Amino acid sequence: MPRPHILVTNDDGIHAKGIKHLWEALRNIVDITVVAPSGEQSAVSLSTTIRNPLRVEEIHWENGNNIWSVSGTPTDCVKMAFNAITKDKKPDYVFSGFNRGSNAGRNVLYSGTVAAAIESVMQNVPAIAFSCQDYHTEPNYAEAAKYVPTFLQYLMEHPLPPGTLLNINFPDRKHQKYKGFKMTKQGRQWWAENPDKRIHPAEGNPYYWLGSKLHFDQENADTDGAWLEKGYITIVPIHVADLTDTEHLEEKRALLEKAFKEL
Repeated sequence: MPRPHILVTNDDGIHAKGIKHLWEALRNIVDITVVAPSGEQSAVSLSTTIRNPLRVEEIHWENGNNIWSVSGTPTDCVKMAFNAITKDKKPDYVFSGFNRGSNAGRNVLYSGTVAAAIESVMQNVPAIAFSCQDYHTEPNYAEAAKYVPTFLQYLMEHPLPPGTLLNINFPDRKHQKYKGFKMTKQGRQWWAENPDKRIHPAEGNPYYWLGSKLHFDQENADTDGAWLEKGYITIVPIHVADLTDTEHLEEKRALLEKAFKEL
């Protein structure tokens, strides 16, 4: 059986520690292409560059090759990888991460890390997003990396449905040992705004750093946020192929269409 070909990307940038740990966890067991943003691209979601050129540069890591930086977003990186860099050998999987900071709960809507996985599955390539809950302290990437081959094996033995990705989060360092794994539902936590007002030193005008702080909402016990706080690695299957609220559609379609016919 041929070795899988995996595209590795992230949103923290090509020089982030997390992506190198993810690459290290895979490089001896699969064929890897790394395509990541040239700089920090956190919280850009599915942003795509359409009004500026994208610059692609080959990067050299010790013991590494086929590593590229793109002057754009994580979504740009996946698009460029599929259509320019690896077009002769499209990846079998996309692994995005390790992100520094939680991408549990509603953070999936903001995350560039998760966005890369979304872009991948929208182009029919299975994907996993990996994140570590630590943000203000250095995540234990080396410990999280030990589990990556197991997730790859699971993905190969249990193919995901079209349009579905896995969003995996690792607990922060206050849990010295992971308690186990929980496949669960998406929770409600998110990185909330935390504006910091400053005064321009020359002009005297106010300006702001929007900032962020992890907001914990009232969580159901069986959600990623709740299990992370208990020390479990969480796995959430996220389906993006069709975002239609089918229950609301069936309940309200006739009512809405009738109302507009009467205008």
